[in-house]
Amino acid sequence: MPLLRLFTLAAGLMDFLTGLGLVFFPAQLLPLMRVATPAPDALVFLRFVGAFVGAVGATYLWAFLRNHRAYLRAVFELTIPFRLAAGAYSATAIALGWLPPVWLSVPATDFALVAAQLWLLRQPRLWSDENPRA
Repeated sequence: MPLLRLFTLAAGLMDFLTGLGLVFFPAQLLPLMRVATPAPDALVFLRFVGAFVGAVGATYLWAFLRNHRAYLRAVFELTIPFRLAAGAYSATAIALGWLPPVWLSVPATDFALVAAQLWLLRQPRLWSDENPRA
């Protein structure tokens, strides 16, 4: 189904490219996000986070390239806990003042993707075995 593949490609590219940016170019990427760049010694932790963000994106891209509903379904199911954890942590950190409000895009994006993935997973016609190629 083109919808599943488009969604998977968009989510994968978003996270994979963001992760690469956080790993290799955090001081250049953060101002584009309107986020203050931390001290150089703190960038190592941001790069570590970027590695995980990029890995989540890579899982979506892996499923996209496999072009089979079973892989898409697996990625949708497996990334939900990671997105919920990232969204809940960042929302809590913002509420407690540990992160400035400009970081609201992180929980908003993660929770929106969780909602979309849950909705897509509950659409039986998308997961029909009639044509396993997505």
